[in-house]
Amino acid sequence: MKLKKAAKLLLSCVLAGALFTGCGGGQQGDGGGDKPAQSGGEIKLGMITHLNATEKRMEEVLQMVQEETTVPVTKYAITYYDSYRNLQMGVKSGSVDEASLYKCVADYVIAITGQFEVAANDPVKGLADSFCFAVRKEDTALKDDLNKVIDEMKADGTLDKLIDEYINQIDSYVKAEGEVPPKVDIPMTEGAPTIKVGVTGDLPPLDCVAGDNRPTGFNTAILAEIAKRLGRNIELVSIDSGARAAALASKQIDVIFWAIVPIGEKIPADIDKPENIEMTKPYFKDDVVHIKLKK
Repeated sequence: MKLKKAAKLLLSCVLAGALFTGCGGGQQGDGGGDKPAQSGGEIKLGMITHLNATEKRMEEVLQMVQEETTVPVTKYAITYYDSYRNLQMGVKSGSVDEASLYKCVADYVIAITGQFEVAANDPVKGLADSFCFAVRKEDTALKDDLNKVIDEMKADGTLDKLIDEYINQIDSYVKAEGEVPPKVDIPMTEGAPTIKVGVTGDLPPLDCVAGDNRPTGFNTAILAEIAKRLGRNIELVSIDSGARAAALASKQIDVIFWAIVPIGEKIPADIDKPENIEMTKPYFKDDVVHIKLKK
């Protein structure tokens, strides 16, 4: 299925107005910019652009988490990147010292490149997020439909099977396919209504778009199952991470494929949730880790 690229002007988040501050403003990384260093043992940390939480807010959260644990407190200066590949380049070039990723993404990067390793003094050990679909607040019927399918897939084991095949078994498909996880064709039903789902490709193997602009891996696998069970067509729209909230608000898409909800009490559950967006039940959970270049 071909992707429709969202208009680049969404990157400014103009459509979202004051509600959506996740674009990072002038601090947002493009794969080449540095953030000025601060004193006091600072670590420059790269992240893929969040849905709503600003870079400064994420710095405050990490500081708070460290102060509540036995981990030595280190000052973090965060730079957002709008693509997974640019984040890798940021670490390789020294623009940032480390990258904050989810464990499945970190495992993928390490397996594919052989150039990275988990940071020895991982300050976020024990932090984890739930991954949910995000819809507009008024789209209650769509949210209910997605929740119903998630419950069904959990109950009959389909979700665990897809997670195992497309996320856990990284080594097997890396050997067979190279960098690209297996592709799944999303079924089309003539005359059925269409749901436009925004995917980023920023979180392989969870959300992956191949070099030829072809969606592949877990995102296509789970969306193919949803299309089949709902009897609706799903159109994938490729959108940079920082533009997702604006695209949803402007009705360019109907669903954001992944939006995170922190697990536990250390971080507020709504830290990354814009006011006019609702989250579904989680379909995946993962830990947060930091990676760095091997020495």
